[in-house]
Order: sequence, then C-alpha cells, then structure tokens
Amino acid sequence: MDTRFELRVGNLDCEHDAATIERGLTNFPGLNQLKVYPKAAKVSLTFDPETTSPEALKEKLDTMGFPPQAGLSMPEQPKPWRNPKVLTAAASGVLLLVGWLIGLAGAPEQLSLIIYLAATLTGGYYFGREALEELIYEREIGIELLMAIAAIVATAMGLAAEGAMLVFLYSISEAAEGYTEEKTRSAVKALMDLAPKFALVRRNGTEQEIPVEEVVVGDVFILKPGQSVPTDGQILSGESSVNQAPVTGESVPAEKQPGDPVFAGSINGEGALEVTATKAFADNTISRIIQMVEEAQERKGQSQRFIERFGVRYSPIVLLIGILLAVVPPLLFGADWTTWLTRATVFIVAAAPCALVISIPITLVASLGTGARQGVLIKGGMYVEELAKIEVVAMDKTGTITRGEPQVTDFVPMNNGTINNEQMLALAAGIEGRSEHPLARAVVQYTAAQGISPVEINDFRALSGAGAQAEWNGKRVYIGSPALFQQKLGVDLEALTAEITRLQAEGKTVVLLGDKTAVYTLIAIRDNIRENARQAIANLHRAGIKKVVMLTGDNERTAQAIAQDAGVDAFYTDLKPEDKVTKVRELAARYGHVAMVGDGVNDAPALAEATVGIAMGAAGTDVALETADVALMADDLEKLVYALNLAKRNQRVVGQNLALSVIVISILSLGAIAGVLTLPAAVLGHEISEFVVIGSGLRMLRT
Repeated sequence: MDTRFELRVGNLDCEHDAATIERGLTNFPGLNQLKVYPKAAKVSLTFDPETTSPEALKEKLDTMGFPPQAGLSMPEQPKPWRNPKVLTAAASGVLLLVGWLIGLAGAPEQLSLIIYLAATLTGGYYFGREALEELIYEREIGIELLMAIAAIVATAMGLAAEGAMLVFLYSISEAAEGYTEEKTRSAVKALMDLAPKFALVRRNGTEQEIPVEEVVVGDVFILKPGQSVPTDGQILSGESSVNQAPVTGESVPAEKQPGDPVFAGSINGEGALEVTATKAFADNTISRIIQMVEEAQERKGQSQRFIERFGVRYSPIVLLIGILLAVVPPLLFGADWTTWLTRATVFIVAAAPCALVISIPITLVASLGTGARQGVLIKGGMYVEELAKIEVVAMDKTGTITRGEPQVTDFVPMNNGTINNEQMLALAAGIEGRSEHPLARAVVQYTAAQGISPVEINDFRALSGAGAQAEWNGKRVYIGSPALFQQKLGVDLEALTAEITRLQAEGKTVVLLGDKTAVYTLIAIRDNIRENARQAIANLHRAGIKKVVMLTGDNERTAQAIAQDAGVDAFYTDLKPEDKVTKVRELAARYGHVAMVGDGVNDAPALAEATVGIAMGAAGTDVALETADVALMADDLEKLVYALNLAKRNQRVVGQNLALSVIVISILSLGAIAGVLTLPAAVLGHEISEFVVIGSGLRMLRT
C-alpha cells in the first residue's frame, strides 16, 4: 500500500523550480505520485514503501539543490551574503564598475571588454541556465531567454558595457525573487507560529513535555495561563477565557468551561485547563487552515491563467518582432544595420512582460494569506475574483442571521394567586429539564441564569408536537403551546389572546405553563438575531451589495419579524433545502453573481449552487471547511463584509498593476522602436516597473 508524506524544501521559489523537481524525480524508483506547491515551498510525495523510503527521497531532493526542512518549519532564504544568486549579481555589478573605471582611466579596450564579458557571464549564470532549461525541456521561450539574447546581441554589436548592465540589473531582480516569495509566505508562516512546538501531556500518571506532532487523540494536555493550545481538544477541567482571535478573528475572548471545545493556536487566558486532545496535530484546525491556504494559493483565478497563457505566447512574439525589426528595415529599405539591431535589442528588453506576468499572482497570494490570518479562508484565486463581482447575498436565517440558539425573551406571569413568580420558573425548569427540545433548553438556561433551581417533579411525559406534562405537589401541570391548553385541555384563553398575538407577531414562540383550570405564565422564546447582524447587513450595502435576501424554513410571521429586525431587503419562507437551491438559482438568473451564506452542512446544496458558497462559523467543523468556497471561521457576519472588501481591494490592486505594466511596456516599446531609448534606460524602466508591481501587490499583506 502506498504511503504519502509532505515536506517543505528550500530554494523552491517559482514554477521553474517546481519543473526542475518534477524532472529530477521522474522515474525515481518507487515514487508513484508527485505534487509540488511552489507558493508554499512544499512537496507532496506518494511512494511504495517496499521500494523506497522518505530518507531516500529527501536525499535525492537535497542533491538536486532543494534541501528538506526539519519539522514543521517554513524554509527561509539565506542571508544575502550567503545567497549564491545575490553574490553572483553583486560580483557582476563589481566587475561592471571595474570595467567602466578602467575604461575611464584609459586602459586598453580589450581589457575592459574581458571584464565586461566576465560580468555578463557571472550575472547571467542562473537566469541563463534557467532560460536554456525552459527552452530545452519545456519547449518555451521565456523572459529569461529574451534577456539572455538581448545581452548576447548587445555584446556582439560592441555594446559590451550595455550588455553587462542589462545582465547585472536583471540578475538583481532574479536574486530578489526568493525574498519576494518569502514575504508572500509570511501570512502562512504566522499561522504556523500560532501553535506551540511542545505540549505538556499527562501519560501514565506523569507529566511530560513532547513535540506537538506526537500528541495523539485521547491525550490529556495541560494549559497554563498565557499558553497557546497545541491541538484541538475538549476541556476536562478548569475555567478560563480563551483568545480565539488567531483562529477565528474574533476580537473578544470566549469564556470556556468543562465540555467546551478549544482550537489549536488559540491562547489560554487566566485559568489553568486540562484538555483532552480530539485531533492529532496534523488534523487540527490550524493545520487544516494552513493546508487549505496553501492549496488555495496554487488554484489560479481566470485572470491569472489568462495572463500566464498570454505570457507563453507573448514572449515568442516579442522575439519575432525583435528579429523583424533587426532585419526588415535594412533589407527592404536600406537602413543602417547597426541602428536597427540596436533598436531591436532595446525593444526585446523593453517589451519583456515581467511586470505583467507577476502582477496578478503576487497580489492573489498575499490576499489569500491575509484573509486566513483574519479568519477568512478563501479557497483559491477564482473565488477572490468571484467575490469581487457579488451583487446579491442570500443568507440562511438560523445560525447565520440568528444565533441558532432559542432564548427566552419574555416572562409574563398571570398573577392569579396560584403560585409566585419564582415557583413558576422553578416549575417550568423542572418539567423542561426532562426534555431535549431546543425550546425546553432555552427555558432551563433562562431559569439557571436567574439563579433558580428546578423543582422535583414526577411522572414526566412528553406530548408529541404540543409540549409536556408532569406531576407536581399532587397536581397535574402542563407546559406547551396555546393549542395544547385551548384545544386539548379546554382552558379559556380569551383574556390572553391579545398578548399571545402580540408576542407571536414579533416572531416569538409562545409557551404556556399551567394546569387544566388556569394558566400560570406565558413564556416567549425566539432565536434572536446576532448582535451585529443589522450593522453587518448595512455594511454589506455600503460595500456595494445591491440586495440581501434571507432564506428560511420558518413560517411567514417569524421570518417577517427577524427580517425586519435584521434589515434584509427580502425574505422567502417555508423553504426546504431543495427550495433554497431553486431560490438561489432564481436570484442568479435575475441579478447575476450570488453569494450564499449558511452553516456549510444543512445548506450544502444551496452553497454549491451559488456563485460563491460561504460557510459561517467553520472553526472546528470539517464539513463546513470542505463544502464551502469561502469559510468564515467565526460566527460573525462582519467577517463576510471583510471578505467582500478584501476581494474588491484585491481586484483594485490587480487592476492598478496591470494598467501600470501595460503603460510601461507600451512606452518603453515605442521608445525602443523610435530609437529614443537606450538599452540601459530600457533595462532600468523594465526593472523599476517590476519592483513597483511587486511592492504594490505586497500591499495586500496589510490587514
């Protein structure tokens, strides 16, 4: 049976490096499957353990120049003074300066030429080799080949200094590529740093500190105040506030007690906790987030795929136009060969699409990482692009707009002298404490919050679809719907009708407590909207959303009350899961791009139908993480607003980068053809535009 393992490797900075690894491991004995993630500096290997081993594969990667990293660490670029690409670029610059200085000093021209040639060969070693490998193995003409040809032609024409300058400046940008890639990985590295490297576990009655990778399901680990949670677990003992912001983006610490879950990477507050591990480190929330972000960074959006396809065709066209510029005017019009060879060389450099090709991927990768750090997990560049186009947001009601937990909102005693208020609550808690119904739990929680203990009851019986009954103080008492008291018990509710109608009009479920002769109290229960739901929906409109729609299986009256409180534009009621799919389809046909927000489980079909499916409160929920295109880790609608704004900001930056790249390439190309641009000026313009685009894309790392 095949075995799969993943590891991070050094020097994996681009698609070319990924292709080198794939070529080097092709036909490796026992290796059955290989997947390279250049954005994450990660390699996934599936092998036959009877034929090879992880050690053999690691050794092969090391000999290829991609050293495996120890443990869970993200590879780091070597210091500039230890980086071969930086050193060769620096050596090229020094040689260029020496050649220029001795030329000024009147040294023989041949000596300057030799030094310039040395500068060209030194600076061009890495990207020249890359250009040849790409041409030979991939059958592609890339930017590196354009630069190499331009440098060779310039030197052959007697412009050795200009050729050496071109190589020097381009080698600097190549050397900086690894550091740029490292910067885009900073968001994932920050996630990796959230979990501690060691965990204090209790095994065989003794406490011992072990690496987090060795924690297994069922281990009991101890959390001291201020420590990070090593893996997902459930609290055994202790109470504390836990800062979940690193995982969910929630700003307010959550109060935790025995039975509550904790997520890897969250930070324990003031109390000591004992926690049972519910997931191994490789499967916990932080590990899942990191894995999904890395996979998302490899999923390219439509615009990125277009630009890459464009780049593959564009570079050969640039080379062809350069050749025509060099040949056609002298042959057909008797123009000067040297003049047009020079212009053709300058054109090849000026028209190279470096800034254009890098403008989208660097921005997308930075956006995906930044979103994950803020509790918004977007599963690929395509979804960032689609999020930016969303015009309608459809939301499930329960658990999305509302808390998903019914709460007592009104306690209306009848004051008929039968029992006092405290007895009413104690009696209600006594009966409902035997029931598993969500409304019953709401009553029990409400009375507990009042500090009232439930009374002892006997002969409890649930009344299907109506309520429950029990024996108390020798009397048969009931709790349930108005229909139970009016239709089955024959109690006259005429005096209560107005109050019941008022509460029901507010979207509340009314529960009565009493006996066959009298009603003791009315209890109103409702699944209340989230505290920030109304503000979040208003912010969605400010973010450019034209319509916010609520979809629910509830009845018209309840839905109308919730919709009015939340401020949605429209609502649809009595919907089954398949009906929600139909509504999403109708909204898409009417308005275009639609996002569906739900819990990722019950709403999975509607999430799949929408342009973008968004699961809310996905922390610790495997199904929600898997089913949605976007996962909001916290139960916070403001995270939806953040996700939409992040996507729109990403598209603005991409648009700015594309516009800048096209403008610079156009100006430089026209200047080259017109003969008003020298080779050094073209190189400077080309490299400066590339660095500006990189810096612009990295703005998305800011929160």
